[in-house]
Amino acid sequence: MSNPFSDKCVGVVGAGTMGAGIAQVAASAGHRVLLFDAAEGAAEKGIKHVQSGLEGLVARNKISENRLVEIVGRISAISDLKALAPANLVVEAIVENLEIKQKLFRDLEEICKPDVVLATNTSSISITAIGAALKRPERLIGMHFFNPAPILKLVEVISGLATDPKIADQISELSAYWGKHPVHARSTPGFIVNRVARPFYAEALRVLEEGATDVATIDAVMRDCGRFRMGPFELMDLIGLDVNYAVTTSVFDAFYRDSRFLPSIVQKEYVDGGLLGRKSGQGFFDYREGAPRTLPASLSANNSPISVKVKGDLGPLASLADSMSANGIMVERTEGSGVIQVGDATLALTDGRSSTQRAFDSQIDNLVLLDLCIDFSAPRRLVIAPSDNCSANALEDAIGLLKAIGGDVSQIGDVPGMIMMRTICMLANEAADAVYLRVCNEDDCDTAMRSGVNYPRGPLEWADKLGCSIIVDVLDHLASFYGIDRYRVSPLLRRKAILSQRFF
Repeated sequence: MSNPFSDKCVGVVGAGTMGAGIAQVAASAGHRVLLFDAAEGAAEKGIKHVQSGLEGLVARNKISENRLVEIVGRISAISDLKALAPANLVVEAIVENLEIKQKLFRDLEEICKPDVVLATNTSSISITAIGAALKRPERLIGMHFFNPAPILKLVEVISGLATDPKIADQISELSAYWGKHPVHARSTPGFIVNRVARPFYAEALRVLEEGATDVATIDAVMRDCGRFRMGPFELMDLIGLDVNYAVTTSVFDAFYRDSRFLPSIVQKEYVDGGLLGRKSGQGFFDYREGAPRTLPASLSANNSPISVKVKGDLGPLASLADSMSANGIMVERTEGSGVIQVGDATLALTDGRSSTQRAFDSQIDNLVLLDLCIDFSAPRRLVIAPSDNCSANALEDAIGLLKAIGGDVSQIGDVPGMIMMRTICMLANEAADAVYLRVCNEDDCDTAMRSGVNYPRGPLEWADKLGCSIIVDVLDHLASFYGIDRYRVSPLLRRKAILSQRFF
C-alpha cells in the first residue's frame, strides 16, 4: 500500500491518550510528528506516555530498543500552534465540542499551507457542521481512531457534505499504509460503530430491566454463546457508564429521539449514583478490594436421556442434534415443525415470542425455548426459558438433555427473544439500516464492527448465517409483544427476507 503523505509532516493537536496514540501510529509509519496541546507540559507528557508503552513492547521482545528510539525520536513536542505551519496533515483529538473544534480548524487554516488536510478524530460531531465554519471545508475529513489507537485497527474515514472525495481516498490509503483497516462512512450520528453497536448494550439493559436474569449471566451468555470478548455489562464498566450513557444519549438526541436508540433508565440510575464502573470502583460489578466475584447462574442435572425425537427441520439447531448423537443419545427423526422432544419437554429455538405466548399459539405443553448460539455443535453454554405452564419434570428432562451435550446451562425468565437472539437480530437490523440509508456499504459495516469493537462476526454476516427471514420474524414478534417502534424492521432487511437473499 502506497503512502500519499510519504515524507510529509503530520501534526497532532491534543496529547491525551488518543492524541498520543495517533502520534505514535504516524511516527511508527515513518512520519515526522509535531505534537501540540494547549495545556502546559501536556505534549511532553504525551511523548513520555508513548515511550512508556513502547518500553513495554521492548520488555516483551515485540520491538527492539533501536526501534523505540527511532519512533520516539520522530515526535516533537511544540508549545505554539503556529509551529504546525509545516504540517501536511493535522489530526485533532481534543474535547468533543463543536465551537472549540471549529475555532481550532479556523486557526489552522490561517497557519498551515492551503493544501493541508485537516482531520478530526471526533466520534459524534457532524463533519459537515465543523466544516461550515471553514474557508476550505472540502479539505476537512473525519479520521476516527479507536482507543487504544496503536492497537485497534479500525479507522472510520468520515466525509461531510463538502469533503472532496479525493481527500477521503487519500486518507483511506494513508490509514491502510499505517496498518489500519479504513472504512468509509457518511457524516451521520454515530457514524458506523457508535450507531450499529447501540443494541449490544440496549438489549442487555432491557433484559436486566425486565428481571429475566442478572448481569453476570447476561455477560456469560454473550461471551459463551456469542463468543464476544466481553459481555455488555463488563464492557460498559470498562468504558465508563457515564461515557457509554453519554454516547447513547447523543445518538438518541441526534436521531430526533428515535425509540431504537432509547437510553436505559437503569443505566442512568447508576450514572446518577456515581457508579461508573472500573474507574469509580463500582458499576454493574464491584471492583473494590475483597469484593466477591459475581458468577453466572448455571444449572445441574439429575438425569440424562437415552433418546430424543427430532421433528422436522431444526434450522440453526441442526448441529445440536448432531451433538446429541455424538454424545450417545439416540436421535429419532420424524416430520414436524422443527422441535426436539425429550421426555415431557418440547425444545425449540426462540423466534422472538415469549415461551408462554408460543406455547399458547402452537398448543404445545411444556415448551422450553433455546437461545441462539454461535456454535451449537460445541456449545460452551446453552440458555433456556420455559413457558409458564412448563412442569418441573419436563424442565428437568430438558436440562438433563442439554447437560448431557456438555457445557453450562443457564435458565432465564420468559422474555421474548431471550438474550443472544434479540441482540443479534437488533445488531443486524441496525447494520442493514445503515447500509439502506447509504451511511456505508456492507463490507465496511462488518469490517467496522469486527475491527473496531472486536465482534466475532459482522452483523450482516450473522444475518446471512442465521437467515434474514428468521431475523425479520424475531423482530416482528418483538414489535408485536412490546407494541413499540423500537423493533421495526429495516426496509432493506425485509426486502432481503422476502426474496431469500443474502447480504454477501
